[in-house]
Amino acid sequence: MASIEMNQIVKKYGDGFPAVNDVSLDIADGEFMILVGPSGCGKSTLLRMIVGLEDITSGDMVIGGTRVNDKAPRDRNLSMVFQNYALYPHLSVYENIAFPLRLAKTSEDEVRRRVNEAADVLELHEHLERKPANLSGGQRQRVAMGRAIVRQAEAFLFDEPLSNLDAKLRGQMRTEIARLQRRLGITTVYVTHDQTEAMTLGDRVCVLRKGKIQQVASPRELYEQPVNLFVAGFIGSPPMNFLPAEVNGDTLTTPFGAIELDERRAAAVAGKELLLVGIRPEYFEDASLVDEAKRPLGSVFTARVDVTEWLGDSQFAYIPYEAPEAIQQKLADLSRELDSEALRTQAIVSIDSTSRIREGRDAEFWLDSRKVHVFDPETGDNLTRDAEAGAELTRLASEDRIEQVQEARSESQSISGDDRAGAA
Repeated sequence: MASIEMNQIVKKYGDGFPAVNDVSLDIADGEFMILVGPSGCGKSTLLRMIVGLEDITSGDMVIGGTRVNDKAPRDRNLSMVFQNYALYPHLSVYENIAFPLRLAKTSEDEVRRRVNEAADVLELHEHLERKPANLSGGQRQRVAMGRAIVRQAEAFLFDEPLSNLDAKLRGQMRTEIARLQRRLGITTVYVTHDQTEAMTLGDRVCVLRKGKIQQVASPRELYEQPVNLFVAGFIGSPPMNFLPAEVNGDTLTTPFGAIELDERRAAAVAGKELLLVGIRPEYFEDASLVDEAKRPLGSVFTARVDVTEWLGDSQFAYIPYEAPEAIQQKLADLSRELDSEALRTQAIVSIDSTSRIREGRDAEFWLDSRKVHVFDPETGDNLTRDAEAGAELTRLASEDRIEQVQEARSESQSISGDDRAGAA
């Protein structure tokens, strides 16, 4: 197991287009790092440069303290799991898992031991004699993961491994991958365009946009303290609402009414004119269901509901609003880039499933104004981001993860010692 360091990595193709542009990223030994972003952001290209399938135009790739720019993939001791499984159809599950060991001319006893260990971890024992064509999508992906495990590599690399699975199976496989990584404590880099996978799997998440890093942080920091409009719009489902706002002292005037700012936020937006207010759907509530002691902590407004969606445990209300043309264009451009129609001039409000708010009628909503963010529509910067609070969230997550890795390795060493004692 090893750390991975990327120093000013650039990848340009023949036409000079920078698919990856000046990326510097340090991945700690044992860390689960997610590379996420929309199609074409450079995440898969970056992963392929780590493993050696793409040449690096400039910059340094360092794995385990060794610069590997000029090393072939087979000399980097990395295991990669692909989107399409890449299994050999004529080989059994056992032989597919054993394939990298056969190439390395590993002894038969050692091959059998490692394949059986991987089958134990992935619950594949009853399928070892079957061919890939007779397996489900989830089983095939576990076989591909088994082949990665037996190599005892420095790091695991996953390139959108769950994108071919249905929604229910993706959820199951996410849990299996997380459990496996925690158990092995191995450095892992995982590429996905699915922000749900990013938020549920990673210790830290690296958000990429057009080949450049936007923010690297724990999932919670990304959610609560996004650095700009792009990150705020990409992370979260449904995404953050963006409302046009004018500043008047410590008050923001929005299409839904006034929002009072605390002293820190008011100071951050002083001197600005037209801004964008970022509000998560769950920061709203049906005002009739809010406790009276809580109401003064937020703002209450009335708006006409266009559409409602009841989901059982919650429901969404869609509220259209008017916005200046410049703001409409900004949101339309961001929607296209993120492939999300939800960022148009409508607010999505998440309310309790017991709410009696109905579409086509006016309703009263309560907003937790302590949690709003304010963005500069020109630069996209989050003017009210609390960098210190965000850094603390990531620090706590990192400390917790280091402790988990140490425990996993201690347990693994204990199990190996017991195995040796039993063999003796």
